[in-house]
Amino acid sequence: MSTRLQGRTIVLTGASSGIGAEAARKLARQGATVCLLARREHELDAVRADIVAAGGAAHAYVVDLADAESADAVAARLLAEHPRIDALVNNAGRSIRRPIKDSLDRVHDYERTMAINYFGAVRLTLALLPRFLAQGHGHVVISSSMSTQVPIPLFSAYLASKSALESFTRSLTAELGHRGITSTVVYFPMVRTEMSGATSIYQAMPMLSADKAANWLVKAVVDQPTRVTSLPGAMGEVGMATLPGVITKVAQPLFRRMDRSLAKRTKG
Repeated sequence: MSTRLQGRTIVLTGASSGIGAEAARKLARQGATVCLLARREHELDAVRADIVAAGGAAHAYVVDLADAESADAVAARLLAEHPRIDALVNNAGRSIRRPIKDSLDRVHDYERTMAINYFGAVRLTLALLPRFLAQGHGHVVISSSMSTQVPIPLFSAYLASKSALESFTRSLTAELGHRGITSTVVYFPMVRTEMSGATSIYQAMPMLSADKAANWLVKAVVDQPTRVTSLPGAMGEVGMATLPGVITKVAQPLFRRMDRSLAKRTKG
């Protein structure tokens, strides 16, 4: 077991499965005490048990971050039970794949996505911020998407919530960086998880494994860069910054063609 994170306490949301669960195991193997937050108690306890059996330190907290009362209660417990909290990884999320024209009477899709992806993450961050300031340090990591770097269709609710969280996180560092508050935005490509598996055509799409994606979160916690991204994501950002109209126009038929191809491969 590595000792790079020995003595550090990391709070990680969305820790019951997928990227979050794998990241929790990896962070614990590097010596961190991990506080695991998620809604599903049985799965959360299983991840905690795995970590403890491997010699690590983990604590499980069942919480619905979309519920203000539940989120406030878990924040109070974290602060009471852990005198030192070094990092918060806002990884929990909800994704909805639906065209905007099919969402005209579904404002609730946007509301429920914002409830967890944005308001839940912001609420927890604000609750832990006084501890970070008192310590003189605190690192905030958010799981975002490469799709906020390039103009992707069909995920307007999800991408709007992630873009909002990115802006909040950048503002946090801009205002409080001199007080030791740092942040990392992790721009994941498509990852093979339960969430992406909900879209059938994505079964035919090459994706990053949850295990490899978890390494991106570990890098964010250990090295604390401003961002963790891929080359296509970085190129997309440059393109949108310099030629947004051209990039958006060129991307539209490419994504339509990709969806048709994936659909054929899935049926075949």
